[in-house]
Amino acid sequence: MPKLIIGLVGQAGCGKGTATDLLRKEYGAGYIRFSGILGEILEQLSIEKTRENFIKLSEALRNMYGQDVLSFAVEKAALSAPEDIVVVDGIRRPDDIVALEPLPQFKLISIDVAAEQRFERMKKRGEKATEANMTWEQFLEEEKAPTEITIPAVMDRAWRTIKNEGSKEEFEEEVRQTLHDLGFDPLA
Repeated sequence: MPKLIIGLVGQAGCGKGTATDLLRKEYGAGYIRFSGILGEILEQLSIEKTRENFIKLSEALRNMYGQDVLSFAVEKAALSAPEDIVVVDGIRRPDDIVALEPLPQFKLISIDVAAEQRFERMKKRGEKATEANMTWEQFLEEEKAPTEITIPAVMDRAWRTIKNEGSKEEFEEEVRQTLHDLGFDPLA
């Protein structure tokens, strides 16, 4: 059973991927993503893994079994992980942390960055096909999507907020300091 379960929450382009990469590489953290559970179900059903199908499946499961159904699936996966530290990514709604929040080893960490800076970072990384050519107006419209509008409310519930407005190195040092404060140091 993990000694620490870290939930990462933040808006698109805030640095969750960078934090996760550091935690996996330097701390040997395990990794669970809400969309990973949905992807496994789509795979088993031989349904194409498109954004639309992820959304449809998520909505169907939540409507049929409760808005917090995926929270319990993530909790089960996190508690059975062999690593001492497990990162949970993809937290977007208050219902996503219903099963995790009561766990004594769970810490919700918010990553906060100004919208303009997130927009510029997303354009540079071009992780998704639409990001490189995205306009500011499109970015603002995506921020209003049903999957995005609940993120600030979850961020408000965080145990700690890390500001990611400087360099990548400064941000990584903040992540390391947060882990140090929780009693964890990088693996030798």
